Amino acid sequence: MALIVQKFGGTSVGTVERIEQVADKVKKFREAGDDLVVVLSAMSGETNRLIDLAKQISDQPVPRELDVIVSTGEQVTIALLAMALMKRGVPAVSYTGNQVRILTDSAHNKARILQIDDQKIRGDLKAGKVVVVAGFQGVDEQGNITTLGRGGSDTTGVALAAALKADECQIYTDVDGVYTTDPRVVSQAQRLDKITFEEMLEMASLGSKVLQIRAVEFAGKYSVPLRVLHSFQEGPGTLITIDEEESMEQPIISGIAFNRDEAKLTIRGVPDTPGVAFKILGPISAANIEVDMIVQNVSHDNTTDFTFTVHRNDYDKAHKVLATTAQELNAREVVGDTNIAKVSIVGVGMRSHAGVASRMFEALAKESINIQMISTSEIKVSVVIEEKYLELAVRALHTAFELDAPARQGE
Repeated sequence: MALIVQKFGGTSVGTVERIEQVADKVKKFREAGDDLVVVLSAMSGETNRLIDLAKQISDQPVPRELDVIVSTGEQVTIALLAMALMKRGVPAVSYTGNQVRILTDSAHNKARILQIDDQKIRGDLKAGKVVVVAGFQGVDEQGNITTLGRGGSDTTGVALAAALKADECQIYTDVDGVYTTDPRVVSQAQRLDKITFEEMLEMASLGSKVLQIRAVEFAGKYSVPLRVLHSFQEGPGTLITIDEEESMEQPIISGIAFNRDEAKLTIRGVPDTPGVAFKILGPISAANIEVDMIVQNVSHDNTTDFTFTVHRNDYDKAHKVLATTAQELNAREVVGDTNIAKVSIVGVGMRSHAGVASRMFEALAKESINIQMISTSEIKVSVVIEEKYLELAVRALHTAFELDAPARQGE
């Protein structure tokens, strides 16, 4: 008998019919003898509807009250699933984050889980019940309802699996696993049977939207075996695990991630003095803007050009901050570019193979794609290119690293 935590996302519980289908799936697992904790998101579109209601009252809703409103979405789905299970003769009980006591900090709208009281859940499991828990929400020390931010239900699922020492945490979604890259861009992308936490973390941080990055971090930290599965199609999905299996077939590169939401800023002609990087990036950080890639060039006249990338949504704000900094430092000018994209190759196999970066650069050069910036880590190489070449670059790299699925007969 295994203890499994299952999480179903918004589209999986988007209608009453879908919730009934989830109940059928859960019942099968229960009949196989597994103990089950099921974590649910709100119905698809419901969280946005609740936020819109709040914004009809106030352009800037008070974060505490916004959490009270948006947390009700999950309350609906958990009760409906518990009812659907009981209708099928499966004993079930639903709990909000507050009732389970998923203790979080007090950062409303983006709270972090601190502790989970698992006693109530363990008691119900012992009594033979399926426990249905609201994802995305918790409660702080003062008893205020908190929410965990977008995709927070994944984190709830993994955190519960860690607290309960579950055998597996299964994330059900609208894809049947993690792919070598987005199948909408590369039709020959392949589903991976297995991927390491490290690789998945890089893929998630680099733009792969399959799993929320905090959930992957949590799973890696507590060694929770994580499996991504399709909500309504049978299949093995992709297992995310701590193991790095050495094998003859181990690919050097596991996947290619990309992100269109990038923008680049350059401050030119900055005096090249100690501490100049902090003078440039300090105000950016103080404005709560995350910086991704950084390149600094030194010219012959003791000035430097300093380039960095930010999320495209932060571009205007970052440009304003940088313009002020440029005046203070007597820099020559500030220039920006919002028509860029980032492409990354990811794989733990890089650790033991030389020449991976040069192979990447060669593949891009063959397609006459110019590289503007480069960033590397132990298991990834990222490049910034013009956005219009993004899909061409991803396809070229997918082929160059032999990730394409074998052509089917008749194709």
